[in-house]
Amino acid sequence: MLERYKTYLNQSTEAAPLAVFRILFGVMMLASIIRFVANGWVRKLYIDPQWHFTFFGFEWARPLGEATYILFVICGLAAILVALGYKYRLAITIFFLSFTYIELMDKTTYLNHYYFISCLSFLMIFLPANRYFALDANTRPECASRLVPRWSVVSVQLMLGIVYFYAGLAKLNSDWLLEAMPLKIWLPARYDLPLLGDLMQQPWVHYAFSWAGAIYDLTISFLLLNKRTRLFAFGLVVIFHVLTRVLFPIGMFPYIMIVSSLIFFSPAFHQRILGVLSSLIQFDLPKWDSGLYGRILPSGSSWKKKLIIGFFAFQLLFPWRYLLYPGELFWTEEGYRFSWRVMLMEKAGYAQFKVVDGVNGNSFIVDNSDFLTPFQEKQMSFQPDFILEYAHKLGRHFEAQGHRQVQIYVESYVALNGRLSQPYIDPDVDLMQQKESLKHKTWILPFNDEIKGL
Repeated sequence: MLERYKTYLNQSTEAAPLAVFRILFGVMMLASIIRFVANGWVRKLYIDPQWHFTFFGFEWARPLGEATYILFVICGLAAILVALGYKYRLAITIFFLSFTYIELMDKTTYLNHYYFISCLSFLMIFLPANRYFALDANTRPECASRLVPRWSVVSVQLMLGIVYFYAGLAKLNSDWLLEAMPLKIWLPARYDLPLLGDLMQQPWVHYAFSWAGAIYDLTISFLLLNKRTRLFAFGLVVIFHVLTRVLFPIGMFPYIMIVSSLIFFSPAFHQRILGVLSSLIQFDLPKWDSGLYGRILPSGSSWKKKLIIGFFAFQLLFPWRYLLYPGELFWTEEGYRFSWRVMLMEKAGYAQFKVVDGVNGNSFIVDNSDFLTPFQEKQMSFQPDFILEYAHKLGRHFEAQGHRQVQIYVESYVALNGRLSQPYIDPDVDLMQQKESLKHKTWILPFNDEIKGL
């Protein structure tokens, strides 16, 4: 069985799906970068804030001041080169590095789909996406081929499948299925939607959306893989993502998922897309194709295949790391990020910090707005690692102002998925004595309810 599957993956297949995917990926990424800059988010999120929150292990990744704009320009130029298939390997590597650096600069802006783009662009470094309908293939005929190894197309499909399926597994919990949370909170707020506004107030709609979302995520990849259900499934992809775009402010993600899903379609379908593109740029594709028939390039070195296998093993296992931590995942968020848990909870928090001079015992309360933007303060108020990092920033700040042996305490309350708020962090713990690590944070107070499921 394993040998048969290995043989299947090493077979050659048409390169057109990979070429179309590369072009659309580059175009969508360029549009995302332009949108980000045009909306003023570079300054608002990375330049204006005086403090930033870092990812554990990546504290060195910080905004570059006004030069942050250059980082976005580099990322955008790399996206253009990826779409053109010019200097592809270098371009997609630069895109991966610049985009991931942007993602790491401040975890306040963390989104699952940013992580998805980093994963996808890393994977694309090792795919022969420039062998067909690319400037690289046109200028270096020895590298051109109408065929690519089947594993290169399957790996993109697998990446999409993992995102969807794991997002579906994450919805198999009592809050989502039995309480319709957090959609029961979010949907009524869209009362102003034309035609749909009244429906958004109906409890049955909240449950229908919850169950349909879970079923969609768990099954859509298999429906796209099956030739008989593919067209129907793509229709569902379009409806689902257009609806989420209308209902929620999730940026370019719906469009990225729609165009990415085209990778499941047949080579003939992609060949037609390339035919249209060829007409637009007046490129004689049939003539170029005729020189490539029968040309098969090596299927890829063994180290590359092993690296990709390791990449997918990581993707399959890493989301389960939350099982190593005690307590409710939605409450502690230990192991929550980078696990394809998308829009599963509504949390609201309150955090008031007290600074104590350890020598003279004097204390005072911090006004968070003196140091954080409203968005940063909101994110900090209900995430333990944010609270700890902020406490240490406060401690260093006030020590620099002359306070001695500074101690930081926090009084905090958090409400999760419509429940009443409850104390979140042990108010008697001096957070300056706590260090960030991958260990369980024992100073998070227990969740006084139970959420059953995955």
